[in-house]
Amino acid sequence: MTKSTLAAPTKKLLRVLSGEKAERPPIWLMRQAGRYLPEYRELRATTSSFMEFCFNPAKAAEATLQPIRRFGFDAAIIFSDILTIPEALGQSVSFEAGEGPRLKPMQGPEDLLQLADEADLSKLSAVYEAIDRVHGALDGSTTLIGFCGAPWTVASYMIAGHGTPDQGPARTFAYRYPDAFQSLIDKLVSASIAHLSAQIRAGAEVVQIFDSWAGVLPGPQLERWCLAPCAAIADAVAAAHPDVRIIVFPRGAPASAIAQLAARPSVHGVSLDTSADIATCAKLAQPHAALQGNLDPIMLLTGPKGLEAEVDRILESCSAGPHIFNLGHGILPPTPIENVQRVLARIRGA
Repeated sequence: MTKSTLAAPTKKLLRVLSGEKAERPPIWLMRQAGRYLPEYRELRATTSSFMEFCFNPAKAAEATLQPIRRFGFDAAIIFSDILTIPEALGQSVSFEAGEGPRLKPMQGPEDLLQLADEADLSKLSAVYEAIDRVHGALDGSTTLIGFCGAPWTVASYMIAGHGTPDQGPARTFAYRYPDAFQSLIDKLVSASIAHLSAQIRAGAEVVQIFDSWAGVLPGPQLERWCLAPCAAIADAVAAAHPDVRIIVFPRGAPASAIAQLAARPSVHGVSLDTSADIATCAKLAQPHAALQGNLDPIMLLTGPKGLEAEVDRILESCSAGPHIFNLGHGILPPTPIENVQRVLARIRGA
């Protein structure tokens, strides 16, 4: 394992992200704070809109801590959203029930002029206050994770104004106006570096970059719009905060891209989506970085026999190197709590 210049940490998740192979891997789950928890549903009902909830430091901190109290995960990830950065750049964001995010679409280069030159981080102060609150509430074994959306994924929502199945509006914009799209990506790289750095100053010990739509990009565009921007963010954050660990989640990217990211000195972990062949990725990436993943969230809706067998398969596939157990995407609202407990028990040998 390279990247050996990092100081030896005491928390399990940080040790694994520093290259240690744990006998029993640390575990946290994407969207571990969410609608499958009755306490979350009760808390969420006290606020009318999702963005209002995200920007309420006390409620965001409480949502972050709920799954830690219930399950004792090895990490808490701050309750927020990848679309906070458009807000900081001057593009308003709202969420409609059952419809997802809504932004003002961008149809041409002239629309980019409506954005601020730099992110106004004062608009995101509630996120940093929530991190500070969680940091003060966690015990000495639980790692605090901050995050941002990757430039490609955030840009795809900014251009279309909403989620689309194949991100066609953003891909069309990038093909038609490559210079303007590059300008938007560069702006988002700078904003992401600033946002992650502010989260780190507030108490985040690990940051994850979510590129949820990496898989829709063909090879040259994957390199230009996904891999290069994520690498630029990781390099800058690592240079400014050398003790912080960085995870990249390029959902849907091929194994070659996973290996490419893992080999970068600034990337300490690469998260795998459900479709990734974890055994292949382990061979390519684990000599350089930790792997995170990649249980199919739907498996958490099934019976114990198949679920436990799949957990065992993933553990075996990653047994030769550093591994963080996680899902291949976010936990689903119908997930039975007892199945989450069953996975934890299987991993921890309880």
